[in-house]
Amino acid sequence: MGDVLAGIHATWEFESDSVLIRFERGIRTPKLFQALRERRVPHEALAAVTLSPGKRGTVVLHAVPRPGADPLMEAAAGQLKESGDPYRLVLPAERETLAEYYADELRAALAATAPQDEKEPADRFLVAAPPAPLNFKAYDGKASFDGSKVAFRWFWTGASSAKWKAGDQRLDVSELCGVEWRSPEVFDGYLRLLRRGGRQQPTQADHDPAAVVFGLGYGPVHESLPFAAAVLAAVRTSGAGPAASAGPGSVPVPVLAAARPDPADIAERIRHLGDLHEAGLVTDDEFSAKKAELLAEL
Repeated sequence: MGDVLAGIHATWEFESDSVLIRFERGIRTPKLFQALRERRVPHEALAAVTLSPGKRGTVVLHAVPRPGADPLMEAAAGQLKESGDPYRLVLPAERETLAEYYADELRAALAATAPQDEKEPADRFLVAAPPAPLNFKAYDGKASFDGSKVAFRWFWTGASSAKWKAGDQRLDVSELCGVEWRSPEVFDGYLRLLRRGGRQQPTQADHDPAAVVFGLGYGPVHESLPFAAAVLAAVRTSGAGPAASAGPGSVPVPVLAAARPDPADIAERIRHLGDLHEAGLVTDDEFSAKKAELLAEL
C-alpha cells in the first residue's frame, strides 16, 4: 500500500507485506513508545484489525497481534494498559472515514496472507525484539543483558541476604527456558528468569537469585519490559525455549562481547560487602569467598 496514517503518538506506514509503526518522541508520548522508537509488524503477525470509538473525540485503530508473534506482547502477558498498547493508533474522530478505509485495506491484506486460523499461535517470533545491550535498575540490583547473557548485580541497600549469599548472577540464555515479568505498576512487581530442567526456584522473588524486584521508581515498564522481551527472544532463538525455531524468519538477537569490569565498580562492591560483614549480615567465610570472587573479576 505504501500510504501513511498519522495519529496521536504514532504514525503507521502501510507496506505491501507489513505495517511500519513509528512512535513520536515528546513529553506526552508514553515512555514505552519512545523506548521502542519503531516496529515493523509483518501481516502474518496479525490476527485482526478493529476500529472503535476512543475517549474525548477520538477513534482507535487496533491491529491485534497473533499469540506468540511478538516477544514484547508475550512478555507483557496482558498486563499493559490500553494507553500503553503499541498496537493501538489513536486518531481524531474526524478522521474516522480515513481510518476505516485503511482498516479495510489492512483486513484485505491479512486475508491474503494470514493463516487459515488467525488465532493459531505463531510457531516463532515474527516481530523483532528490542536490540541488546539493555539494562535497568531494579530495587535490589542492576540488570543487564548483552544479547547472550543476563547479569544481576546486587545493591547492598536493597538485596536480601539470600541474594548476597548467592552472589551476583550471570546466566547464559541457554540456561533459561523463559522469563516471567510482573508489571511494576502492580504490587510486588518483578522480573524472574526461568531456569531449564524444572529447577525449583524460591516462590518469593526477593529471595530468588534469578529474579530482580521492582519498586517505586525502579524497573519502570519502558525499561524492564523491552529487557524481558529481548531475553525471551534470545531464549527462543537459542533453542532453549518451548517455542524455539532455527528456521527462516526467526528473530536474531545480536550477541555482543561482555564489557570488562570497571575496577572502581569492583572496589565499591567490596566496600559494600565489608559493610555487610561488619553489620553481621554475612559470615567471615562468606565475606572472604565473595571478596576473592570479586577480585578475580579484575
